[in-house]
Amino acid sequence: MRLRNAEHLSEVLLKQCYRSPRCQSIHQRRQYSTPPLPAHENHDVKDVAVLGGGITGLASAFYLSQELPNAKITLYEGSSRLGGWLQTKYIDVGNGHVVFEQGPRTLRPSMPNGFVTMDLIRRLDFEDQVLMTAKTSVAARNRFIYYPDHLVRMPGPGAHLLQNLYTLLTEPIFRGIPSGIGWEFSKPQRPIELRDESVGSFISRRFNPILANNVVSAVLHGIYAGDVWKLSVKSLQPVLWFWEGIHGSITNALWHDFSSQTKPMLEQDAKLVAELTEKPLVSAKLKGMRDTSVYTFKRGIGELGDRLEAKLKETKNVNIKRETAITGISYDAESGGIKISTPKSSSPRSSNADIQSYTHAISTLSSKKTAYLCKPRIISSLTRTHSVTVMVVNLYFSNPNLLSVHGFGYLIPQSIPFDQNPERALGVVFDSDAAVGQDTVPGTKVTVMLGGHWWDGWDSYPDEDEGAQMACAVLQRHLGITEPPAELHVGLQKECIPQYEVGHEDRMSVASKHLEKAYKGRLRVAGNSYTGVGLNDCVRAARDVVKGLTAQDGHMRTGLEIFTQDKKWVKAGLVPRESS
Repeated sequence: MRLRNAEHLSEVLLKQCYRSPRCQSIHQRRQYSTPPLPAHENHDVKDVAVLGGGITGLASAFYLSQELPNAKITLYEGSSRLGGWLQTKYIDVGNGHVVFEQGPRTLRPSMPNGFVTMDLIRRLDFEDQVLMTAKTSVAARNRFIYYPDHLVRMPGPGAHLLQNLYTLLTEPIFRGIPSGIGWEFSKPQRPIELRDESVGSFISRRFNPILANNVVSAVLHGIYAGDVWKLSVKSLQPVLWFWEGIHGSITNALWHDFSSQTKPMLEQDAKLVAELTEKPLVSAKLKGMRDTSVYTFKRGIGELGDRLEAKLKETKNVNIKRETAITGISYDAESGGIKISTPKSSSPRSSNADIQSYTHAISTLSSKKTAYLCKPRIISSLTRTHSVTVMVVNLYFSNPNLLSVHGFGYLIPQSIPFDQNPERALGVVFDSDAAVGQDTVPGTKVTVMLGGHWWDGWDSYPDEDEGAQMACAVLQRHLGITEPPAELHVGLQKECIPQYEVGHEDRMSVASKHLEKAYKGRLRVAGNSYTGVGLNDCVRAARDVVKGLTAQDGHMRTGLEIFTQDKKWVKAGLVPRESS
């Protein structure tokens, strides 16, 4: 029994979810919709300060301008540019150019957060700039892990069943993993008092440590640049945590869902997709999105930030203040609003403060920065989410046939021998395979990522020359590339990826209560420090925090309410298709 190819799985899930009474009731009791609320319902939201001009701040300002056309919106950014970690570089090469990404490089059109970004792209009339990578492409079918001294292609749809089985049974990386998976159903359920644990601990307890060390740690290197033994499974993989709690094991949960043709979905996610799909999410321009693995834009991911910035500049009720550092956020008891402090002079260290009053503020700065700026400094729980530093090295080679294998790239697990990874690389992306159509000259383009949690506690980092040498050494050792690059760019992204370590949800619950007590619902937070580190997550967070602000229902007053409430799950159905 196979799933219907003609329909995107997410659409199938939604159609079945809508047919269930539980989802229909969710849709009927939705508290807000896409059009702006009537003026009498949000009259109190008159002046809103958005702190931070990264993707979350830009998206927050955009949604505010759409929802509150009569309110004054001020976007503060401490640097001279907007976009935050969206950093696309255009490098002239001969008769053309190549695109280097120093931050995110692709997006997934996945449910539910990916739907929000797709909806944003539609609103920005930006669909003609999308570059899609098909699910049948070499980048989608071939993904590798380097272990212990060679590339191992991960089993998947790009290979025959027998080839996948052969890989599982013969590659050292998988040794012991099949038996661990096979006996997972017999493992005891977690203690009822256990509130959270690391991903590594969870995978080891349910399966075995080999799977955690050799495979899962590599995946987390690619997403979070983090330590599998510190990152929270409850925050990163809530479905796995839910499955074990309800069914006792992952195997039993999968069998239950398969036999009942259902899949769990958080209630707030069901609300979101119900709202977004009231009208067609994908226009005729993006029909191919149904068969897309990942996508980007013709001039790079940074184009999304540029388009948002251009849209905000066209909007009369939005004021953008660049090179304006925030020095304080305080509650104004007299007016019941928020006071934002900035330096009067151009120096952020100036002791003279310029204070502006607003009815509300949304901080999209890092949680640590936000906690530091809050007056008085009582929200200590926000300071405990640390971020890792990643060095990104982009390399372009004029030889288009340089790679001996093709695919999205490869990741490096924590279990790899030190002599195979002394540079502490996290992984390598084959950009010329992963984002076809951006560059106007032939060649091979790759990105090497270094550092992450391996560099925690370091007082200094490699300089650009050292980073370039380290990246070239990785490529030579792992891929046999000895040819010097025609162009390269090295960027050190300091504290760029927040780490949701064990206890993250409890800390955010405490932070929400402290924010509510100190700022009476006038200060909300959103961004990659809280509900997801990816670009899709940030856009979703921006939309949610603005919806909570405009709803004025008394229940969404900090941006962190999701952590103060018990998770409610609903079931979406899977539609089997007739054999063809």
